[in-house]
Amino acid sequence: MVGVYIRVSTLDQNTAGQRAAIKRWLTGNQISDVRWFVDKASGDNTERPAFKKLQEAIFNGELETVVVWKLDRLSRSLRDGINVLADWCDRGLRVVSVTQQIDFNGTLGKMLAAVLLGVAEMEQETRRERQAVGIEAARKRGVYKGRKPETFKAQPERARRLREKGLKDHEIATALGN
Repeated sequence: MVGVYIRVSTLDQNTAGQRAAIKRWLTGNQISDVRWFVDKASGDNTERPAFKKLQEAIFNGELETVVVWKLDRLSRSLRDGINVLADWCDRGLRVVSVTQQIDFNGTLGKMLAAVLLGVAEMEQETRRERQAVGIEAARKRGVYKGRKPETFKAQPERARRLREKGLKDHEIATALGN
């Protein structure tokens, strides 16, 4: 069975682009036995609900292949990404990045993964540096107000009510327009 992992960083982002590209790849490779794992969480660490379920499925031997839209969807941390990929490759798992058109099996695949994960981590750090510079400049101009305490992009009360009605995470996300 193939496991597909999709991740977006924030609740207001949607997964449609990743999902469409991966579906095209699956169709082109005549793969229909698929299990989807979708997270709306930062790639800074591996503490994500769907990622944990993916890892559990891999550990239980339920998956032979993991497909991602881009390698940085797994992790934006070089260390975490390398550890995850090394573990998966040691288990004989095939890992495919659809947009990068790379199959990460074998030594060459591991080396390419290390380079790509390093670039992803560098991009993350560069973004944080630019953001910090921008915030500092706004503070000096007196226009930075920061985040309002307990500001949510989503609708937490509505999400709780939907959960109480028995809806699953993906159903709640759809109901909230994510």
